[in-house]
Amino acid sequence: MKILISLLLLLSTSLVQAAPAFSIKDTAGKVHHLSDYKGKWVLVNYWATWCPPCLEEIPDFVSLYDHHKDKDLMVIGVAFEYKNAKEVTDFVDDMLMSYPIALGDEPAQKAELLKEVGSSEVLPTTYIYNPQGQLVKTKRGLITKAEVEKLLATKP
Repeated sequence: MKILISLLLLLSTSLVQAAPAFSIKDTAGKVHHLSDYKGKWVLVNYWATWCPPCLEEIPDFVSLYDHHKDKDLMVIGVAFEYKNAKEVTDFVDDMLMSYPIALGDEPAQKAELLKEVGSSEVLPTTYIYNPQGQLVKTKRGLITKAEVEKLLATKP
């Protein structure tokens, strides 16, 4: 019985430590790992330049990132369904997007993103991880600044 209890404790401890992980390379060449942001909320937003609700979210994500990046939030945008990298980087410059942006359609990255973070079938889609690195919300469609701020105010 002691052995069984010990095994169960060991198994439950290893499950808690096995938080979801991802590696996302942004357009500047920096690789972002979920573990890099332990202690912060992490918001990964899938978007496209042609997507009206995506365009509506971007100013809110810029505001959230600019106000929270040094405290409790990391925002990473992942662009999908674009013609080329220049289209995305020009768009990012025009929209004054201050948070890191990754190219989701890049063959070397796309399969890993979809496996590690989640599906890109609906744009926008936002994945939110708590400060412990656990996925706590997946929002398909528009997410508001108020919804994100409400989540940031909760104690995980």
